[in-house]
Amino acid sequence: MEALFSGLLSFQLKQVIMIIIGLVLIWLAIKHNYEPTLLLPIGFGTILANIPFSAAVGEHSPLGVLFKAGIDTELFPLLIFIAIGAMIDFTPLLKNPFMLLFGAAAQLGIFVTIVIAAGLGFDIKEAASIGIIGAADGPTSIYVANRFAPNLLGAISVAAYSYMALVPIIQPPVIRLLTSRKERRIRMDYHSGDVPRIVKVIFPVAITIIAGIFVPAALALIGFLMFGNLIRESGVLEGLSKTAQNELGNLVTILLGITIASKMQGELFLVPQTLLILALGLVAFIFDTAGGVLFAKLLNVFKKEKINPMIGACGISAFPMSARVIHQMGLKEDPFNFLLMPAVSVNVGGQIGSVIAGGLILALLA
Repeated sequence: MEALFSGLLSFQLKQVIMIIIGLVLIWLAIKHNYEPTLLLPIGFGTILANIPFSAAVGEHSPLGVLFKAGIDTELFPLLIFIAIGAMIDFTPLLKNPFMLLFGAAAQLGIFVTIVIAAGLGFDIKEAASIGIIGAADGPTSIYVANRFAPNLLGAISVAAYSYMALVPIIQPPVIRLLTSRKERRIRMDYHSGDVPRIVKVIFPVAITIIAGIFVPAALALIGFLMFGNLIRESGVLEGLSKTAQNELGNLVTILLGITIASKMQGELFLVPQTLLILALGLVAFIFDTAGGVLFAKLLNVFKKEKINPMIGACGISAFPMSARVIHQMGLKEDPFNFLLMPAVSVNVGGQIGSVIAGGLILALLA
């Protein structure tokens, strides 16, 4: 009889708190639709990981085996990149290659946060893992954190995906603070027309080769992203493209979320560092948004045809959430100000910029 109630009698306060956190994540996913594909499995996995004597966690447990096979080997994040690449249409960016610059400018928060985190006592690799939250790219955050700070993987993953879901709340106040109403009402022309198929096919191959030559540490990240896009644009693998976008993306996302949760045990997660990581992740998002907006304002000093500085905020990798947010902000300022396509162009560039930023960090600190 005592054995029957051993789990109940062995509960500790930290485990109870973590189970409550797991329930909150599930509630946010279902009730508010906050990144449900990740937060729901992470939330449920957190419950599995914090029940005393749980057979779901441990060296030879199901989650333990999945962690070794998918996270330690970095396989799950890379498979997610194939799915993301198959989902992304680079046509808006190819029509406006200039927008790729915003994908670089909006990575400012990563490097600012690295400096702050290092100043607060994190070692440089932990600081880099925290800073990459600002990329607004969950798989990149997981990839870098697993390489440099596996002890912080749970907190970094939750922060990255939570803030991605909160883009509509985080970005607008920062943008309004840095821009005038006149700037927010700037209209931008969008040049219609399609991009030749050969260009769409060459683009992922060329980006892979260039990134491989200059930032070889980023080759796995950028290569798998571009491979997914090549499947999409080749025109001969439509079935595989749909599979990558749907079945592959959904399956690996579920496994990724529930596996990460194995690192969200109370004794690992409920430490002062976790709150600090969540705060620093917010700092990274704010500075990334500010970096893109301020870069656009700088360009407007020299450009005759002005850029609406709000689109600079789309340089983060939260695709397509950030583009939708900017489009809606533009419509509020001017019902005839359609910023969706320029914003999407920048947002797609941000996807590439975040992956290259992650690769640069890996290269510099390897």
